[in-house]
Amino acid sequence: MKFCRILSAVIAAGLTAGIICGCADTGSSRRTIGSIADESESSTLSGTEPELTLVIASNQTSQENPYHFGLETFKEVAEELSGGAVSVTCSDGDLSEDEAELISLLDAGEVQMVVCSPSNMTSAGVSEVNMLSLLYLFDGFSHWEAAMDGEFGSAMTDVILEKTNNQYRIMGYWSAGVRDYYGKIPITSPADVAGLTIRTQVSGVVFDYWTTLGAIPVNVGWGDLYDALKNNEVDSAENDYTNLMLKEHHTTENGKYICETHHDYTTRLFIMNGDFYDSLTGEQKNWIDTAALAATLQERSVTYDMMDSSKEQCIAEGSVVTAYEDIDIEAFKAPAIEIQDSYASENGLETYLEMIRRAQ
Repeated sequence: MKFCRILSAVIAAGLTAGIICGCADTGSSRRTIGSIADESESSTLSGTEPELTLVIASNQTSQENPYHFGLETFKEVAEELSGGAVSVTCSDGDLSEDEAELISLLDAGEVQMVVCSPSNMTSAGVSEVNMLSLLYLFDGFSHWEAAMDGEFGSAMTDVILEKTNNQYRIMGYWSAGVRDYYGKIPITSPADVAGLTIRTQVSGVVFDYWTTLGAIPVNVGWGDLYDALKNNEVDSAENDYTNLMLKEHHTTENGKYICETHHDYTTRLFIMNGDFYDSLTGEQKNWIDTAALAATLQERSVTYDMMDSSKEQCIAEGSVVTAYEDIDIEAFKAPAIEIQDSYASENGLETYLEMIRRAQ
C-alpha cells in the first residue's frame, strides 16, 4: 500500500531529522517526525463517518506541480491513518490562483490549510519573514533544509505564531525549487545582465539586487509572461526549471537561454489557522501532524526530482543551458551578501541571519 511506504519514509526520516511542525503546546512548535509517527501509529482507527472535514489548497493549477503531490499525500495519510475519521478535499488552484484570496478563505474558515509564499506573512505583520526574500541566502538544498528544519525554521514558526496571535501555524516548510535566470542572451557574469529588462519583483531586496547588477526589473504578471517573452516586451525573467517549463517560457526566443545562477532556494509555507489546530483533539492533532510531515517530505522529493526532469525537457525542446559550474557565482553572490548584511543590520535581524549561516 502506498500509504505504508509514505509512513515508513516519515518514520525513517524522523531517525535523522526533525522537521518543523505544529504541536499542541503553544510554547513549543516543533516535534520530530519519529515521535509524531510513533504516537500516530498507536491512535485508534475510527472507521466511522468523518468527524473532521478539511479543505486544503494551493494556487497552482497544474497537477504536475509538486504542490499537488504534497496535498494529495496529506489527504491519503490523514484519511487512512484516521480510518476515515478525517476527510480531505484538495484544491489545485480551482478556488483561486491568488494566494491572498486563499489566505482570506483560510481566515474565513472556508479552507483549513493553504500553501503560500512567505510574503503573505509579511503582509500579516511578520517582518522577520522578509529574510527569506534575500538572494544567495542558501548555498544548496542541504543548507536550506538544515536551516528550515532547524534553529531558523523553528524561530520563524514561533515568531509567526506570536505576531499573528496564533492566526497562522506553520505545518511544514515546502520548496518551489531554485530560481535561475532565463532570457534572450546567456549570462556568465554580472556584467552580462546590465541593461536587460528582467521580470522580477519591482521593490524590496530582490529589486535592490538586480538593479545593483544594472538590470531593469519590470512588473509582468505570471500569466502574461509567456506573451511578454514571446513578443520581446521583456528581455529575461527568473524562476525554477519546473515552473518555467510548465508555462513553456523556454520555447520563446527571450526565454531560450537558461543560466543556472541558483540565486534563490525558495521557501513556501504550508499553514493552518492556529486556533483551529488548538481546537482539535490530541488524536486528531497526531493525524494532522503526521500527514503534514508526510506531505512535506513528498513535496520536497517531487520538487527535487522535477528539477532534473524539467531541465531535460527544456533542453529537448531547444533550451540552451549554461551550467552552474560555468557561471562566476562568486561575482553574482558578492553584492547579495552585502545586501544581506545591510538588510539584517537595518532591521535588527542579525540573529536570524547568523542562524542561517550557522546551518551550513
